[in-house]
This record gives sequence, structure tokens and C-alpha cells, in this order.
Amino acid sequence: MDWSSPLWYISYVLVLLGLSGYGMHRLGIVYLYLRHARKKPVPKSRFTELPVVTVQLPVFNEMHVVDRLFESVARIDYPREKLQIQVLDDSTDETTGICRAGVAKLREAGFDAELIHRDDRTGYKAGALENGTRSAKGDFLFILDADFVPNPDVLQKTIHFFSDERIGMIQTRWGHLNRTFNLLTRIQAMFLDGHLELEQTARNRSGRFFTFNGTAGIWRKSCIDDAGGWEHDTLTEDMDLSYRAQLKGWNFIFLNEVETPAELPVDMDGFKSQQHRWTKGSIQVCKKVLPAIWRSKVPWYVKLEATAHLTSNFAYLMLICLCFLIYPNQHAAPDFGPLTYYIVNVPIFFFASVSVIVFYLTSQKALRPDSWWREVPYLPLLLALGIGMSINNAKAVLEAIFNHQSGFVRTPKYGIGKAARSDWKKSSYKAIKTLTPVIELLFGFFFLFVVVEAALESRWSSAILLLPFPVGFFYTSIASLARMLPSAGSTAEEVAGEDG
Repeated sequence: MDWSSPLWYISYVLVLLGLSGYGMHRLGIVYLYLRHARKKPVPKSRFTELPVVTVQLPVFNEMHVVDRLFESVARIDYPREKLQIQVLDDSTDETTGICRAGVAKLREAGFDAELIHRDDRTGYKAGALENGTRSAKGDFLFILDADFVPNPDVLQKTIHFFSDERIGMIQTRWGHLNRTFNLLTRIQAMFLDGHLELEQTARNRSGRFFTFNGTAGIWRKSCIDDAGGWEHDTLTEDMDLSYRAQLKGWNFIFLNEVETPAELPVDMDGFKSQQHRWTKGSIQVCKKVLPAIWRSKVPWYVKLEATAHLTSNFAYLMLICLCFLIYPNQHAAPDFGPLTYYIVNVPIFFFASVSVIVFYLTSQKALRPDSWWREVPYLPLLLALGIGMSINNAKAVLEAIFNHQSGFVRTPKYGIGKAARSDWKKSSYKAIKTLTPVIELLFGFFFLFVVVEAALESRWSSAILLLPFPVGFFYTSIASLARMLPSAGSTAEEVAGEDG
């Protein structure tokens, strides 16, 4: 293999340019956020008589969290005669019995509550929502996944925005019940904060498209009907319906001031399963709706941002390509002199890496103005985890590209909040095991070799810049492999996540 071929270096630069393009998009989001974040939406008017709202609770094998969900829904501050509760249960375990008892208790408390159980999971979550919507009494549908805990005032803070007949959906910002439970939840919270606080706010308030996050949002039922209803040909039915509705002319509102807390996955396998589904689904939606977006009459800047959003997960394929190109480039890159280094490498590094740090620091400073600096030590680990997840997510991208069909895999949740610590590992709910951790482990050893070699040759800048690669791959692989061990005790990862 001729590593001295210029093709290696050209391929390396092209991949980095592609990653830099998405880095520039992140910086663009930061700019739009800083420019438009203060444009807080206000209701056009207020309802003199509150409309009927149907709360839809899609559930599948969630025995650890459904009781908590029912308790929080029962505390919602809204007239009971104006509230319908639908438990859309597709469960195959004891969750159904818990749901049946929970619905009976809600009825005793005066709620209009019903259990709709399906033995056939056709369409998965989208199919359950489609089925429930047929009998929904409300003109507005408040959708909550089983691991969410809505605040009592959530409907009072949101429903009046629907006084504008053009509003089709309102999304609230996710909070995190167990943000400090362990290291993984802490980093996940930063990932989600960047998406929810920066991306959603920036897109919505600058006039771009943004998407329903699948839960903690309220839909106008007629908007769903007008957009063609829930379709289940992708794994992210929320994103699919969002784009179809906005292409129909409906307006959405993102309320980052209204928080709806939820539970984060506490183990690596659960996190990988969730990321795989989200990544694969986004590429499926990209293939489905991107041509329609470019055929539409929306402004060009909306089309460009939607394209960047829908194609962003292709960056994981670029990252995998980069993994194979780094070593040849370290040994046989053409020497064009220091000028080329500063013209090519420095800008590429800035847009591919520094932009990520700026992006997530901005979100933390916005959400935690008095304590954002406490999150700074976790930024290198956030970068490492993003790299470590590249194999898992690149696999999802390839499955979507080649139309490999897979079911909707539920992310296990264990009812963990700040106080619950002890027995979640004993749960019968487990994420699906794959060979991905073994491949990640091999990548970890390879990049450990690359970093050690660079250090021994006194190429310290390369060693430091490449250090997140072995750290990320070892973290994602070992955290998954450790779950296969019979230990039920507390882990160092849990201790690392505690607040000092």
C-alpha cells in the first residue's frame, strides 16, 4: 500500500472539510441563537374557555416508570372536565396490569381516562398514536413518553398559544431528572441541552423549520390530519410529521422557558440503542422529505438549514473515514511547508473541533448562568463520547441508506431520579447486545498505538489532538462490555457523576 500517494492526503483533507462544514453550521446556530433568543413568543390572545386536551401516553414495557407518569399527569393544573387521558399501551409484560390499575385510580379521582391496549404493534409508537387519535376527544393532543414527568403548570403555560389558528404544534424543552446520576447522564444532558436550547430555539425564532421531539409537546389534531397523519415508514415519526406539517404551512413554537423533565438512559447500551434509532430515523426522514423541501416555495435559507439538519448524521460516516485516514496522513502526508499547515490544518481544526466546544459551552451558559463553568471539565469527555459513538451511529446511517429494516427498539428506563440509586441493574429490561463494542475496543487499541507512537516521536500536538479517539472508543466499548458482567454493585461511573 503506497501511503505516500497524494490520494491519502487529498481524501484526508476532503473528509476534514466535510466535518468542518458541519462545524460551521454549529457556529451558524450559535449566531442565530444569540441574535434571536430574546424574541420570546407570546400568545396571540387567551382562551376565554379552555379547550379540551387529550393527554396521550404511549407505553411499551415501562413497568418502572408508568406509576410516576400517572402521578405527574394527575397533578396537571387543568379543569378535569376538559382533560382526557389516553394510555396507549403496547406492552407485553406486567406493565399492562400496572396501567390498568393506574387508569382505574385516575377514574376514581374524576379523570376521563382510558386504557387502549394493542396486541399488534403495527407502526410501533406511531401506530399507537394513530390508533389513539381516532378516539381522542380533544382538539389538542399532549404527548408524553413514559419516562417524562410534566410540571403541573405545563398546559396553562402552553395552551393559549393555540389561540393563533396557524399554530400546529408547541414543543417544550426537556429537562433531566437524573442529570448528575453518573458520568454518562451528565454528558448526555450536555448533548441534549445543545440541541434543545440552542438548535430548537435558534431555528424556531429565526424562521427556520424545527421538529417535534417526540414527546413533551402539544399538537393541534387538525394539523396532524392536514399533514397526512402519523406515518410509520421511519423510526423518527416525530421528525417526519414535523416537516410534512411545516411544508403544509403550519407554524410551530418552541418554548425553551417551559421545561418538562425526563429520565436519561443510565447505561451505555441503552444510550447506544437510543442514538441508533434517532440516527437511522433521521436519515430515513432525510431520504423521504428532503426532495419535497427543495421543491417547496419556502425561502432558500430555510431549505439550506433543513438540509444541514437532515444530513448532519452523515458526519458519522466522515468520522469513520477519518479514522482510517489519520494514520497514513501522520506518516506520509506531502510536505507543503508551514504555510499550508496554517492555511489548511488550523482552520479545519477550528471548525471541526473548536466549534463543538463553543456550541455546548453556549448552551450551558444559557441554561446555567451561575454554574456553567462546572460543566467545562466534561467537554473533553463529550468530544470523546461523540467519537466513540461513531461506529454505532455510522452503522445506523448505512442501514438507512441501504433500506435495512429494523423495529422500534425501546430505550430501557428504570425510574431513576436523583434519589434512586440501588437496584436498577437487576431489572429484566436490557438493551440489545451487538458486536459493536468489540469493534470499538479494537479501534481503541489502534488509536492508543497511534497516540503512543506520536508521543514517542515527540509529535506532541498530534498525540494531544488524537487522545480523544482512544478515550472515546475505550469508553463506549468497555462501558458496554462491563454490563455483561454479573456485578450488581455501584460503579465508579456512578460515583463520577455525583455533584461534589
